[in-house]
Amino acid sequence: MADSGPVQTALAFVRAINRHDVSLLMSLASDDHRLVDALGQVASGRESLENAWSGYFDLFPDYHVSIDNALGKGNIVGLFGTASGSFHRRNWAIPGAWKAVVRGAKVAQWRVYADNEPVWKLMGVRRY
Repeated sequence: MADSGPVQTALAFVRAINRHDVSLLMSLASDDHRLVDALGQVASGRESLENAWSGYFDLFPDYHVSIDNALGKGNIVGLFGTASGSFHRRNWAIPGAWKAVVRGAKVAQWRVYADNEPVWKLMGVRRY
């Protein structure tokens, strides 16, 4: 993929997420890609990233990211919208924000900002 701008690269990453296409996600990720979830947990390295995305898509087979706004400054992209899915046929949707650090046509960092408490409640997870 030629460098079509950081915002377009980040949006391509979102499209790969929405397709649940782990191979495409890995092709859009830099070799030193870091995935940082909403709790600040970091996954890096190909095997770790593939396992993280595959596991998430297995847990939420209809996971989807809807982007309302995308803003770029230099190689940093902020995306704002909603993440949704279901867990055992119980639907959920939460506001979310994502930060993409883009180098060339690759996403070097994908960071999630979201309050996952509603999802954890559906799953029966107690955090405190």
